[in-house]
Amino acid sequence: MHRSGTTMAWNVFKFCTALRGLGSIMILLVLGVVGVTYYAVVWTNYGPALSDGGLYSLAALAIIILFHFLLAMLLWSYFSVVFTDPGVVPPTWRSASDEEQRGEADPLNSLEFGGLQPDSSNQRIRFCRKCNQPKPPRCHHCSVCGRCVLKMDHHCVWVVNCVGALNYKYFLLFLLYTFLETTLVTLLLMPHFIAFFSDEDIPGTPGTLATTFLAFVLNLAFALSVMGFLIMHVSLVAANTTTIEAYEKNTSLKWPYDLGRKKNFEQVFGMDKRYWLIPAYSEEDLRRMPELQGLEYPSKPDFDSQDF
Repeated sequence: MHRSGTTMAWNVFKFCTALRGLGSIMILLVLGVVGVTYYAVVWTNYGPALSDGGLYSLAALAIIILFHFLLAMLLWSYFSVVFTDPGVVPPTWRSASDEEQRGEADPLNSLEFGGLQPDSSNQRIRFCRKCNQPKPPRCHHCSVCGRCVLKMDHHCVWVVNCVGALNYKYFLLFLLYTFLETTLVTLLLMPHFIAFFSDEDIPGTPGTLATTFLAFVLNLAFALSVMGFLIMHVSLVAANTTTIEAYEKNTSLKWPYDLGRKKNFEQVFGMDKRYWLIPAYSEEDLRRMPELQGLEYPSKPDFDSQDF
């Protein structure tokens, strides 16, 4: 039995090591898909139309501008997820209830959020045996990163990073702009794809035709798969839960962090509407919303965290 347990632990370790090794490969794969798509849309099909003149040139210009805008937002969101730390537990962190008992509570961390305050009076302190430190509410240990992550959602090999409290919004925007961009490209290249199966002569070299065909197939596949992930995460945001919490929580009890769709949305995207569609937060939101830092979350009163 001991040998079997050791073997299983070794297999999990090798799996986590393999996921870390995939990092650079996945980034190169994403950039490769972007490069193939860019070549097929801009250089092969719509860029040359700019010199034709007439309404077709204006339409091609509008398409290229929209394509570049969505691509810029996609890459901005993507690299924001890649390079933003999802949230690390401060070495000196203590729960709010512990600070209150010591008389050290910071009034700035008790700012109200829609009339609700972080409720820690009935939350038991969780402890991570791997990190040898206490865990804040909604924090989980990531075996791939080898550390605890604040409000961890999942470890994503595509972004070579954990998705947690500090970069979850950026991940959602990455999904959104990826879906919009890949859907746009699919629609733009669909006539060219259909032409492959017709008897008409198709202009272009074998290389450009193959690139167009490949770009259409890749973008269609990504559009369909990302749409599923996007729908799932929209439902998670609406319920103020994460992928891990949705899997682990007791569905027979009311989820204490569900404050209503509006407040749930604001806990991820902030209250400043100007920043909702860009991978950033306003300084005002960061100052008045401690939950954006991933340590304290307002919740409904009268619940026992041991039930979740």
